[in-house]
Formats: sequence, structure tokens, C-alpha cells
Amino acid sequence: MQQIINFLVRNKNFLLFCFLFLISFILTVQSHSYHRSKVISSTNFFTGGLYGWRYHVSHYFGLDSENKRLLEENEYLRNQLLQLQTTYDTIPTRKVDTISFDRPYTFYRGYVYKNDYHKKDNYLLINIGENDSILPDMGVITDKGIVGIVENTSANYSRVLSILNSNSRINAGLKNSNQYGSLIWDGMDPNIVQLETVPRQAVLKKGDTIITNGRSTIFPKGIGIGTIENFELDQSQSYYLINIRLFNDMTDIGFVYAIKNADKPEINQLERSVGNE
Repeated sequence: MQQIINFLVRNKNFLLFCFLFLISFILTVQSHSYHRSKVISSTNFFTGGLYGWRYHVSHYFGLDSENKRLLEENEYLRNQLLQLQTTYDTIPTRKVDTISFDRPYTFYRGYVYKNDYHKKDNYLLINIGENDSILPDMGVITDKGIVGIVENTSANYSRVLSILNSNSRINAGLKNSNQYGSLIWDGMDPNIVQLETVPRQAVLKKGDTIITNGRSTIFPKGIGIGTIENFELDQSQSYYLINIRLFNDMTDIGFVYAIKNADKPEINQLERSVGNE
């Protein structure tokens, strides 16, 4: 104990300098958005390397479950292709030119290195970044449904704002109608999210499917979210509050896909020009 006290006394000036430097650094980062962005990007780089090492170890022991998941996704895609082929074969007079399809969305495969789900504001860290053409505000999904939105990127990693985050707001709606609302999370159950501001005119029943409605440039229309668990009507606001059971198990996210919308810059520019009129 005496040695520790002697050490502190001998190095008090240096320790005081370190303490003041740390305080000034924190104040600088918190008060300047540019510095805060750079710190987050640097943190993504270092934490990405650490979680990358852990991933390679744990991934080896989890190959069986990942292979099963990939096989299930391949089965689903093959069934979809077979269904499309069957549909087109029953309409002989219709010829489809796939080259002329308007396909603005590009998908980039990645893996989750870190996944929070027990906090109020949760994030994920994925192993693709700027070098892989990943940019902020790109949607992130799995083969089962949505996961979140890219918030920050570094060269090789990206920080994703999870749907299990109090700041998350995603346009979503009913699969069987055009009614839609805002997808949020109340911070309680990681398997249940909420859909609010759905008008009382909507026809709802338990088990109805909720999907992305394509009213933003982040997610294409039709990405699965979950099914209605229960709902209630807010009489004062004339809106439903709906509990949605997610398709994804948000406590067990592995492979993901980041979505790039090639039309997004054009849409954003048009919206800005309209707003300036």
C-alpha cells in the first residue's frame, strides 16, 4: 500500500496531466460532431479487430448451425424461383425480358461481430465497411427480416443502429393493405417491437404479416418484419398501437445483407429541390 502511495506522489504531475487531458478530450468530442464522428469510426476499427478475432474462434464451433441456416435460405430461394418459373410457364403468351427490369437495389453480404440486445439503445458491428461500398443510412437485413440501419462506417466495419434502439424509426405496414405506421421499440422484449400511428380504419387481426412498405429510400418494399402479436386502439388519438413479434431472433444474428439503393441520390436531390421551392 505504501508503495502505491509513493508511486502516486512521485508521479502526481504526470497523472494530473493525464487526467486533465482525458477531460479535455471528452469535452472536445462531445461538443464537435466532426470529432465525434472520427472517434466512432476509429472505435469501429479497433473493436472490429477485437471482435473479429473472437468471431473466428466462435465461428468454427458454430459451423453446423450456420450451415443449416444457409441451407434453409437456399431452400427458400429455390422455392421462390420454382414458383416464378411455374407462374410464367402457365402464361405462354407473356415473355419476360429480365434485362429490362428496374433493379436499383444491391445487396452486400456481411457478418455480425457484435450484437447488443439487452440495453435501451442497441447497436451491431458488422464486418463490411467503406471498402465494401457500405455507406451510412443503408438498410441491414437477414434472410428472415430487417435488422437495422447503418449509422457509421470505417474502412472495414460498420456500426448498425438496431431496430432494438429507442432512436429507431422505420416505415412499416400491413402486407395485405396499404395502411402503414412507424416501427419503434419500447425497450422491453427483444423479440417484440411496436408499430404505432396505424389509423383506426385499418383491418387488423392477430397473425397478420408486417413488412417494409417502400416509403423510404432505405428498405425496398416487402422485406419481412414480423407478425401481429396483439393490438389496442388509442381512443384519444384514433390510432392503433400494435405489438409485432419479429421474424428475426435479435439475440442470434449471424449473416446479414446491407442494401444499397442506387436511386437514393436522385430521390434525395429531388426532395431537396421541392423543399427549397
